Amino acid sequence: MRVIHRCSELRQHLARFDRPAFVPTMGNLHAGHLALVHRARPLGEVTVASIFVNRLQFLPHEDFDSYPRTFESDCAQLEAAGCDVLFAPTEAELYPQPQRFKLLPPPELADILEGQFRPGFFTGVCTVVLKLFALVFGQSKGGGHAVFGQKDYQQWLVLRQMAQQLALPVTLHASPTERAPDGLALSSRNAYLSPAERAEAVQLNLALRRLAAAVAAAVADGATDLAALEQQATAQLNERGWQTDYLTVRRRSDLQAPQGADLAGAASAGQLVALGAARLGRTRLIDNWEF
Repeated sequence: MRVIHRCSELRQHLARFDRPAFVPTMGNLHAGHLALVHRARPLGEVTVASIFVNRLQFLPHEDFDSYPRTFESDCAQLEAAGCDVLFAPTEAELYPQPQRFKLLPPPELADILEGQFRPGFFTGVCTVVLKLFALVFGQSKGGGHAVFGQKDYQQWLVLRQMAQQLALPVTLHASPTERAPDGLALSSRNAYLSPAERAEAVQLNLALRRLAAAVAAAVADGATDLAALEQQATAQLNERGWQTDYLTVRRRSDLQAPQGADLAGAASAGQLVALGAARLGRTRLIDNWEF
């Protein structure tokens, strides 16, 4: 595996390939990231991963400085997974000037849910991903492919719309959430959990599954008070010591609240997703469950 730190070297190296496959990460890799690499490998002529902790998507009070950085271990895991190129720029390399040009995603998708609790988050995500796409795919003759995990459900929809509306020469692929045997979604931030918190952490996934089942049952009975079901699920999770930002059911297509027609019997099957974000101790976890 070739490790590259400079933008110019990355462009020069990738110029010989017509169709890269790309997995952007912030490092501290786990089996979920490696699943993305395995998904990417057959899609392109060269498999590229990036490691960059992007300051633009962190709020001032969030964990940018303490975010786990495990570069040597990450390199070993990527090489074992068959990654061909790792791009690991410094902040000064990727942002040699203050990044005043930023990409603003549509508020109806980016200012809800995660965007409500982390203002500006998706602006930071879109800006860095667009910049990475320009570096990885800028020289390719046949476009390329990028793979993202579905645990970050809203991020996936935002980036997919970005690629479509800007006519970027890249096809985006969603990879299912990788989970521990007890159902906890794999996340770099799971490393913050104490042993007791790790045992409790699966309750977020269980809460989403119960909420989805309750909504499906209510739809089948023809009387759905969605707000009441969401409030009940939130209260039950908070009673266990969580601080919940949201537990909600939305349309998969645009993450808007489902209306009557969306909840009409068979029409709702396979169209909805339960999403949640909550803090357990000092760790904020997110997850989702399609139904």
